[in-house]
Amino acid sequence: MKRYAIALALIATLPFAASAADGINYNYVQGGYVATNTNGPDADGWGLNGSVAVHPNFHLFADYSNQKIKHTSVDFDQWRVGGGYNTQIGKNTDFVANVAYEKLDAGAGITADGYSIEGGVRSALTPNIEGYAMLGYMDGNHVKGEAYGRLGATAKFNQNWGVNADVRVVNGGDTQWFVGPRFSW
Repeated sequence: MKRYAIALALIATLPFAASAADGINYNYVQGGYVATNTNGPDADGWGLNGSVAVHPNFHLFADYSNQKIKHTSVDFDQWRVGGGYNTQIGKNTDFVANVAYEKLDAGAGITADGYSIEGGVRSALTPNIEGYAMLGYMDGNHVKGEAYGRLGATAKFNQNWGVNADVRVVNGGDTQWFVGPRFSW
């Protein structure tokens, strides 16, 4: 009976035993230019974000950006912190699921916060190009529930350095862009 229990326990852990697919790294930090295009005024500025693998299948991440609304003196801070699960579904492809707390602070008591969940794939398309596609949903305080899509790619110059580009398109038409250098370890 003990053998069956041990075998069952080992079988139950198999989905969690996989690691990241070949060519995909969840340890990086990046910074660069951020722009937000809305139905109203647009904004741009700078952003920092990073990720660290805490287990072969789990990673933590954080994003921060500061943007100024064009033709005004108003700026806002936007940040996101969360965790994700990744599992290999192909030789060079991972399924990724993320959950995060998000906050926007424009000063003068103008804030919005909530959560987001997203899922998708991340794949090493070539030895020097990695891409990802995610579908997500965000909801919260002063944020109506909205679906979004995110696409991104990283061009790798060597094992540690590359450049990342990311775009998030929200169902209502708002679009947020990021482009900048990435350091991976």
